[in-house]
Amino acid sequence: MFLQVGLAACFALCSPGWVLAQDKLDAGGLTFRDFAVNDNGASFSRGDRDPMISGGPNQVSSRIASVEAANGLARIQFTSIRVEIAVPLGWQATEDWERGVAYSADKRYRVVVWRVDFPFEGVKDAEHYAATKVGAIQSRHPSVHAQARKLGDGTFLVVYENAPKAHGDGEPREVFDLVRQNPSNPKEGVLLTLGVPASDAVRGLKLMALLRDNMRITW
Repeated sequence: MFLQVGLAACFALCSPGWVLAQDKLDAGGLTFRDFAVNDNGASFSRGDRDPMISGGPNQVSSRIASVEAANGLARIQFTSIRVEIAVPLGWQATEDWERGVAYSADKRYRVVVWRVDFPFEGVKDAEHYAATKVGAIQSRHPSVHAQARKLGDGTFLVVYENAPKAHGDGEPREVFDLVRQNPSNPKEGVLLTLGVPASDAVRGLKLMALLRDNMRITW
């Protein structure tokens, strides 16, 4: 089921090579090992961390729940938002009072996790939130091409192509939003965002599948 965005615009995930069939997000055989540096979790306790949350209040290092070297991942608990995610070994993670952030050593791959209060955002549910955000992004950045789809598990995937590059980025970005609604409270949800270089879009979508499948939310 496609979302109706803006003036009845309908977006479809149809780019060549994308692994999205039958409304399912799939890693296509990749694992966290394909994105990892096997350092046994040492990167998460490095003292030279360069904060990714610019100006964010009360930044703290996130808690490592476990390191699974054989699987190439570490499980990170963002206690402030009550969300646990798995990220590739070699990454770093931090959080403040409202979001968790994880990123690769070269900062080319960046993940942000938020709690979303839909009424506070002026929307009624996850679908309305995804559609409204697409409209807002395209209004601010007309060159961005947005595509949205409701997946078979009830989550909403939004893809932003040609997103503006940030300071230090070498090329435009591909950004993936995954919006998950609380099954017992439609007014609450979680937004998982992954940004990657545009040239890594296919790998990025597969990583998003891994992130989605390993995200644990305490509602």
